[in-house]
Amino acid sequence: MTRASESRVLEHPPATARLAAEHFREALARSTDPSDVAADLESGIPPFVLVDARSPEAYASGHVPGAVSLPHRTIDAATTAGLSRDVPVVVYCDGIHCNGSTKAAVRLSALGFLVKEMIGGLDGWIRDGFAVEKGGARKGRDASAENAMCGC
Repeated sequence: MTRASESRVLEHPPATARLAAEHFREALARSTDPSDVAADLESGIPPFVLVDARSPEAYASGHVPGAVSLPHRTIDAATTAGLSRDVPVVVYCDGIHCNGSTKAAVRLSALGFLVKEMIGGLDGWIRDGFAVEKGGARKGRDASAENAMCGC
């Protein structure tokens, strides 16, 4: 039987229940997941703007339906002039191997926007079985290409 003092998991004891609840509540204030995004999009009245932070080419080859293309490298006061600071923005990129959505969230937050990051990105969206839209005026990656490079 392993004693707690020998446990790698318990080498650093868990936070108190109060601190843990505070931590996880704050994490949920900064992120959402594909399932919750899909449910809101399906309701027809999403209370947020969904932003694909990848390159325009990646967006054109496959993106979450309803998302707008706003590559993270281009985010500034001019490119966000059409967005309301009163409406939360949900950003995503390719997936957990990509930090384009985090970079977009930093820039948008610095400009005064309320931002959440969709964990898992487009990869998580596809793995959860949700449809991908291709092309379109809204503006990527071939969602079926398993070895596609990150569109950031």
